[in-house]
Formats: sequence, C-alpha cells, structure tokens
Amino acid sequence: MIKSQLVEKLAAQNPHLLQRDIENIVNTILDEMSDALAQGGRIELRGFGAFSVKKREARIGRNPRTGEKVSVGEKYVPQFKAGKGIRERLNK
Repeated sequence: MIKSQLVEKLAAQNPHLLQRDIENIVNTILDEMSDALAQGGRIELRGFGAFSVKKREARIGRNPRTGEKVSVGEKYVPQFKAGKGIRERLNK
C-alpha cells in the first residue's frame, strides 16, 4: 500500500472528513515519525511494531560491477521490529 492508497482508504472510512484534511494528517504523522528517528529516538506502535535507528560501522565493500574494493563510511539506518499483534495476524 502506498501513501495515496492509505489516504483514499481513510477517506472512504471517514466520509465526514475532507480528503485533503486526511492527507495533511497522514503527512503530519509521517513527518513527526521521521523527525523522531532523525533525532535518534524510537517509535513504538503497540500491536504493530517499533521503529528505531541502528548505526552501521564503516566497512570495506565491493563494487558489484567491477569487483573493486570500496570504502563505505559509517551510517545510520532505520530498523523495524514487528510487534506481537502483527506477527500473530500474519501467521494465522
């Protein structure tokens, strides 16, 4: 599901709200989640899962086209861990 599909589904479930208002709400939620992760925080949605930031150390990688060794600097990547509720729902 992409963001526009989510907005359409929420609009269908909430006909009393305008679609542009729902889109603003979804954008605000995603922006706040992004900001929290950018500050090194953790986001936990009970029954769904938790988002956090993981640090990857610098390493020597390989260019897949040429096979040449390449230095890859350290970086931070988002990490998601599914919650118990969603795992149970997926494995019925």
